[in-house]
Amino acid sequence: MVFACGLSNYSVGVFHLANHATFKALLFLSAGSVIHAMGDEQDMRRMGGLVKLLPFTYAMFFIGSLSLMGFPFLTGFYSKDVILEVAYAKYTIASHFAHWLGTISAFFTAFYSMRLLYLTFLSKTNSYKAVINQVHDAPIRMAFPLFALSIGSIFIGYLTRDMIIGLGTVFWGQSLFTLPENLVMVDAEFLPHSIKILPVIFSLSGALFALIFYSLGSNFLVALKLSSFGKSLYNFLNRKWFWDKVYNEQITQKALFFGYHTSFKVIDRGLIEMLGPFGISNLIYKKSLYFKQLNTGVLYHYAFFMLIGIIFIITTVVLLDFTQVIFDTRILLLFILLVCCPLKLKGIDKN
Repeated sequence: MVFACGLSNYSVGVFHLANHATFKALLFLSAGSVIHAMGDEQDMRRMGGLVKLLPFTYAMFFIGSLSLMGFPFLTGFYSKDVILEVAYAKYTIASHFAHWLGTISAFFTAFYSMRLLYLTFLSKTNSYKAVINQVHDAPIRMAFPLFALSIGSIFIGYLTRDMIIGLGTVFWGQSLFTLPENLVMVDAEFLPHSIKILPVIFSLSGALFALIFYSLGSNFLVALKLSSFGKSLYNFLNRKWFWDKVYNEQITQKALFFGYHTSFKVIDRGLIEMLGPFGISNLIYKKSLYFKQLNTGVLYHYAFFMLIGIIFIITTVVLLDFTQVIFDTRILLLFILLVCCPLKLKGIDKN
């Protein structure tokens, strides 16, 4: 889906989204059916031999896996192959590189899909006897959604392709806009057959390789994994090319350090609070303690303050034109009220 949107073919991306919803949901719910039947066991290396015990679930799993790997004329085939064809039809180095990455990804998708089917259903069982004795196929409440999704996984792509992404369709109207230089659907229709059939060949090859490796070549896989090269390769791939280590140590930790020591402690708890609510409130509180001392209860003190205030007001009125240029009148009025009117904050005046 992201692949198609990166090629500016948004209708193809949405088409694959709709197709993906059917067969991926079928696979997830089928996996839930297997887990339910196996007493909440989720490790497929502890399964095997379930094809005779769960025939309906196996059929649903098989349909979903074939649609996922883009088997011809199933739902996944109609959108996956179009995405790869659009990438090739753009005729740029970047798009051809993306096309080959997608084609190779089709090989690995088919490989792990067939590996899943073989280890779960076709290989010899590795389950405990107590688990095998209580295995049961999906009840009707679980089976009916699987059957409905299997119909979509088979037919939805064929039934909706021309409507959603066909040449000349008005399905999207003006809701999706693509620049003219990115309109390559016509070119994608007339690609050589060797390019069109290449993803199918890679998908079938991936499924065949998985079936051969895990049925006939299991001893070879065990020997490879126990060898020094196999262990190094396994550790390298299992650690995701050390990308998580680089990301966590070089990006995440430094971002968290900046977020706590700089953004939080210096800016948020420091600068913003000093200039913001705590700074202003503390300033007003401290200054109010000084103004509180002006409330002496002596009459001539109040008369003196009134005289100072009147002089200040007369001076301000006389120099009004001058002060308007320098000061905002509203701020000046607030300052006069602050000077002339002693502040009495609640809880401070002990009198």
